[in-house]
Amino acid sequence: MEKLLDLISEEMKKAFEEAGYDRELGRVTLSNRPDLCEFQCNGAMAGAKKYHKAPLMIAQEVAEKLTDSDVFGEVSAVAPGFLNLKITEAFIKSYLNEMAKAEKFGLTIPVNPKKIIIDYGGPNVAKPLHVGHLRSGVIGESIKRICRYAGHEVIGDIHLGDWGLQMGLIITELQKRQPDLIYFDDSYEGEYPAEAPFTISELEEIYPTASAKSKADEAYKADAMDATYKLQSGVRGYRALWQHIIDVSVADLKKNYENLNVTFDLWKGESDVHDIIPGMVEEMKKGGYAYESDGALVVDVKEETDTKEVPPCMILKSDGASLYNTTDLATIMDRMENYHPDKLIYLTDKRQELYFEQVFRCARKTGLVNKDTELLHIGFGTMNGKDGKPFKTRDGGVMRLENLIREINEEMIRKIRENAETKGYEVDEEAASETARIVGLAAIKYGDLSNQASKDYIFDMDRFTSFEGDTGPYILYTIVRIKSILNKYTEQGKELTNLVIGEAVNDSEKNLMLELAKYNAMMEAACEEVAPHKICAYIYDLANAFNHFYHETKILTEEDVKKKESWIALLTLTRDVLEVCIDLLGFSAPDRM
Repeated sequence: MEKLLDLISEEMKKAFEEAGYDRELGRVTLSNRPDLCEFQCNGAMAGAKKYHKAPLMIAQEVAEKLTDSDVFGEVSAVAPGFLNLKITEAFIKSYLNEMAKAEKFGLTIPVNPKKIIIDYGGPNVAKPLHVGHLRSGVIGESIKRICRYAGHEVIGDIHLGDWGLQMGLIITELQKRQPDLIYFDDSYEGEYPAEAPFTISELEEIYPTASAKSKADEAYKADAMDATYKLQSGVRGYRALWQHIIDVSVADLKKNYENLNVTFDLWKGESDVHDIIPGMVEEMKKGGYAYESDGALVVDVKEETDTKEVPPCMILKSDGASLYNTTDLATIMDRMENYHPDKLIYLTDKRQELYFEQVFRCARKTGLVNKDTELLHIGFGTMNGKDGKPFKTRDGGVMRLENLIREINEEMIRKIRENAETKGYEVDEEAASETARIVGLAAIKYGDLSNQASKDYIFDMDRFTSFEGDTGPYILYTIVRIKSILNKYTEQGKELTNLVIGEAVNDSEKNLMLELAKYNAMMEAACEEVAPHKICAYIYDLANAFNHFYHETKILTEEDVKKKESWIALLTLTRDVLEVCIDLLGFSAPDRM
């Protein structure tokens, strides 16, 4: 289904052509003066120099060709040469009815869909999720859903930090505390226990303790490095302990990500590519890409067009140990060999921009990816407190993600109770708790996603949980209001099927229709630009347009049956569009609020 602006532009291009001008001058855009018109065309201004004619004269000639247009109800040529446009009620009505019947509201699905792998989440095992993990999970999940909805094959990979010194630290601390564990008996040849010798709570305490000890005690750090070496060399007991760490951590991570409505197709980590690193390094050496520099193995990635210094990409440290660069390059190689993606998208803090520039260039230079493979790093900004500094707990610590979710839910329950008290009805605590969970998640996710990913933003509990303004709860409240009207309509014994949207009878209805008609262009842009904030901006405008229409229109008490049916059809499409959009953002709406 063609986008609305494309259809309107085609009508305008024909008019330019009939008036004797280049048809490409007829591109129509949304009006930047909505108080004057709905759309505008500036082609006459652009054509004035080419045709040596006053732009207003060109605009007037084109306007004359549109006198009997089925698309434009009003066409005005205004100084110095703009064409101000309003489309007919019949045209927008037909467009929406076609949109309502079409799959995905007429969104054009690509003929050659891409296979995309999105690398997001990236937590370290044995550590609790904190607020610093929020943005990667929330933004990555939304991008995954948007690209999948747009027709692409998408694989989401969490890419766990599950290898390296942190594992050695945990194993060392376990050995200090429980030296008699069977995992440390080199002579043991039997099966290891199925149950881990620690809980997730104990594990989360062990790592920071071990980390602190290693910074203060060189001997302890040496033991941890030795444990890391043994693990990576395949010592049975150490590998078994490591598997326990992974299993316990992943179970907890899944529970916490589930609370955020974030899921992954792959739960791979750095460990999955450990064994292919030596072969990759050897190939880089053979190809003449990798060379020694101060004992380390590096690949030059600078280019002649660089305006700033881009250091070499280090492949191995001077002691032969691998780095994040090594693991990420091996992961790219693994993904290309096993999944053959057309595009790789990475979600991390924007401060890693140079790092990913180095890794991507190295991957291209050494032939790890195909020439046409897209490599994209989306760097996101920081979630800050009201003081403008990275978000902390009241005592200055890093807040655990589950605590942030709990605080949001508690605030939502408080507001639900307050609202019930104001309106004089009893609160069903179980229902209120579930509603608070749904609305709280919308508050967190919309609060994050409504910002352009690269920008820092202020986490403001009061604003994010408000039922007014540009917030998740406001969007949900709008959806629930529409659901309530539709429910009351069906309670009157009426059906929601086979209804047709009629011509708008007032400005607020037409404005709502025009907002709905922007859907396809918005969704296409959100996918192409991997920009969830475009969906947020769209549904906020759509919700506002609906609420203006609702306050000006007595929908259920309308006596004209055809008019009422038209409005119910319009509300049904509005609800459906809003619910698809919030699902792509990663949250849903309750039936009641």
